[in-house]
Amino acid sequence: MAAVAASFCATLVDELVRCGVTHAVVCPGSRSTPLALALARDGRVRVEVHHDERAAAFIALGVGAATGCPAVVLTTSGTAAVELHPAVVEASHNRVPLIACTADRPPELHGVGAPQTIEQAGLFGGVVRWAADPGPPDVATVDTWRSLASRAFVEATGSPPGPVHLNLAFREPLLGDPGELPAGRDAGLPWHEGLISERHLDHASLRRLAEHCRGLRGVLVAGAGISRPEAVLVLAHTLGWPVLADPRSGCRIPDRAVVAHFDALLRDGDQLQPQVVLRLGMPPASKALASWLARSDALQVVIDAHGGWFDPDHDAGMVAAADPAWVCLELAAQLDGAAVDREWLRLWQDLDQCAAEAIEASLGDGLSEPAIARDVAAVLPEGATLVVSSSMPVRDVEWYAAPRDGLRVLANRGANGIDGVVSTAVGVALASGPTAALVGDLAFLHDANALLGLATRRVDLVVIVVHNDGGGIFSFLPQARSLPEPVFERLFGTPHGADPCLLAAVHGVPAVQVEDRAGLRDAVRARLAAGGPHVVVAGTNRAANVAVHDGLHAAIRAARSR
Repeated sequence: MAAVAASFCATLVDELVRCGVTHAVVCPGSRSTPLALALARDGRVRVEVHHDERAAAFIALGVGAATGCPAVVLTTSGTAAVELHPAVVEASHNRVPLIACTADRPPELHGVGAPQTIEQAGLFGGVVRWAADPGPPDVATVDTWRSLASRAFVEATGSPPGPVHLNLAFREPLLGDPGELPAGRDAGLPWHEGLISERHLDHASLRRLAEHCRGLRGVLVAGAGISRPEAVLVLAHTLGWPVLADPRSGCRIPDRAVVAHFDALLRDGDQLQPQVVLRLGMPPASKALASWLARSDALQVVIDAHGGWFDPDHDAGMVAAADPAWVCLELAAQLDGAAVDREWLRLWQDLDQCAAEAIEASLGDGLSEPAIARDVAAVLPEGATLVVSSSMPVRDVEWYAAPRDGLRVLANRGANGIDGVVSTAVGVALASGPTAALVGDLAFLHDANALLGLATRRVDLVVIVVHNDGGGIFSFLPQARSLPEPVFERLFGTPHGADPCLLAAVHGVPAVQVEDRAGLRDAVRARLAAGGPHVVVAGTNRAANVAVHDGLHAAIRAARSR
């Protein structure tokens, strides 16, 4: 029996490697022994061991986000399996491939009070792309083993990509040596090959969309999920339209069509009235942009490669399940030579330049959330990845970071939670090299178990903690203005009194507190150059941050009026 389980697990691992899997995150536990040993014995898989299942799942998610290839996360049975749920939900909503493997007790131990036994079949409900519960390994099913692993990979990397769940029951004894594995495809090919075709519009739909764009004033809203950012810029130049570029889109580079500071411009931007809006990929975080679009009378067209219905205000006139890059290039070809309103793009360029100058002139040398976001995005080296937490960091990067080349920006904006951000960044760094994570102090504390074992992991990672002793985003909401200060602080401000530097030190991770913008820039550069994991803490004040944001918006309005 033990040999059968060992052979089954060795086959799963071999097949996953054939498919392209290179990383696994294993959590300690007994019932998962057969698969844990199979992963550890296969030298082609980089195995990270993590004590906490929740953090481990987000590390695996980070690998998938960085590479587009799923990582395996493995737990034992019982509540250990439940701990994967937050990352599974995020992987589903953010379209990140992930293979969640949970060990389970065999059927005869269910319903009889056996320890660590819960109902794990269907544990993650409808958020997974596919789930399988094949039962204890049996030689009678040997011909299905490779198919099981290969299908898990195909389903995780399909359209849209996301999590799959393999619930694997094992009987004791759990220790054994594998025998001869069932043969795989020749030449090391996977058992199943998923063929994904890009979604295209038919000629009639494309011509209709082109006519809606011809000779009109429009904007391109570029969000995450654009395969070829250069295609968006080709269409922007052809039409003379601005690109309102989310940092996650890959389009936020120095280019005459790119408008980086659109959030500030649209807070009172009703004079900027487009006739057409092409919304490409997943929506940016900006509430000002969303409100501006909701007030607009423009024809709004949502274009997403996986057919996502990104229309929370229910006002999209057209919805296209098509690759945004392909649509942009095809539209550019059809509209080449069409009349272009040059003044329209020039207006956006001038306003964006005014905003950029006002921001830089107003920030000063002290630390504030806008300054931290702007500086971190600017100083990271070419080829680095920036992982940004939800809440204020992702907004501050979207609002205040200047365009630049050579920086990839990732964020867990599927479910928009603050959990697992540091762990996600660990996974990104494991898979892709120099990485920075910009997180608030609550997000850092919420994912404190990401620091377990971090000092010994081979990662070039700098975690920048914006430390304002609480929930900074709530200071911008009506609760802060409407509630008595003691009530607001207790329920929403939530000061915690924890010292991020001491928390990092407990885990053996070097940490430093910086006092000004120059110190922040120097610390980030030095820590990434030194290699290994580091924490940089930038202290701010919540009330002062609100004042800085208000001052920046006032400065931008004043600059626009001149």
